[in-house]
Amino acid sequence: MRKHCRRRIEGLVLACALFAVLPVCFLIAGSFMGEGELTLQLGGILGQGEDYAKLFLFPLYPTLRAYVEILLDTPEFFVMFWNTGKITLGILCGQMLFGIPAAWGLARYSFPLKKTVIWLYIALMLMPFQVLMLSDYLVLKELNLLDSHLGLIFQGAFSTFPVFLMYRFFAGIPEEIVEAGRLDGAGAWGLFFHIGLPLGKSGIFSAMVLGIPESWNMIEQPLAFLKTKSLWPLSILLPEIEEGSVGFAFAVSVLTFLPVFLVFLNGEEYLEQGIEASHVKKEEVRG
Repeated sequence: MRKHCRRRIEGLVLACALFAVLPVCFLIAGSFMGEGELTLQLGGILGQGEDYAKLFLFPLYPTLRAYVEILLDTPEFFVMFWNTGKITLGILCGQMLFGIPAAWGLARYSFPLKKTVIWLYIALMLMPFQVLMLSDYLVLKELNLLDSHLGLIFQGAFSTFPVFLMYRFFAGIPEEIVEAGRLDGAGAWGLFFHIGLPLGKSGIFSAMVLGIPESWNMIEQPLAFLKTKSLWPLSILLPEIEEGSVGFAFAVSVLTFLPVFLVFLNGEEYLEQGIEASHVKKEEVRG
């Protein structure tokens, strides 16, 4: 009976997984189709026919025309790709530079209103960007960082989510290990570098793996803080694609999705740990 139920559950999970990856398969297949085939399949959506859109998983007449057009005839793609990489790398470096010491301090030191500070981090983490957009805009304006990549990096470097995530891992380090380090003569910085960083590396890598897709795919922040088109990241290219370039849009989507997918494949273990650690529990705000 248990084996039968287990097989049903496994089958259901497999069906859900296949359903979840179906849009990705649809996207990849569409990127290898010509405009004529895409128009035939999606004519109802594109307003070029009255038939319903058809679901396809394999192209009938595969072509690399869209990829050739992007890689050889669209220099704007490489500019936006470089902008995206620069912004993402800058945000990650800022989050590690400021977030790791902040998370260690919250996890290992006691100070007045510590519980309030942790709850404040949680509250800011749960707020969507739209709520904080005006205040972020005013701060960046006063710092003369509007319409620059440095403004986006500055705004993302002080994100509260990486701090909270790494705090969960640092708080899980046994106090006995830290106390043993103190007995061996390690000071505050010695404990941080020789105990905190090595034992908390899973939390650090989890924050990085979860931070890369968020920074790579950001849309609202560039639209709000960047006016010069040459500074735009790759995530804003899709809305700018003209109607009638469906294959081009599919190929751009695949190339935009590919780096994040590779990060996921190489950091799946840390991603799972980060998602598990991101659950808010009452125990985390004690002390």
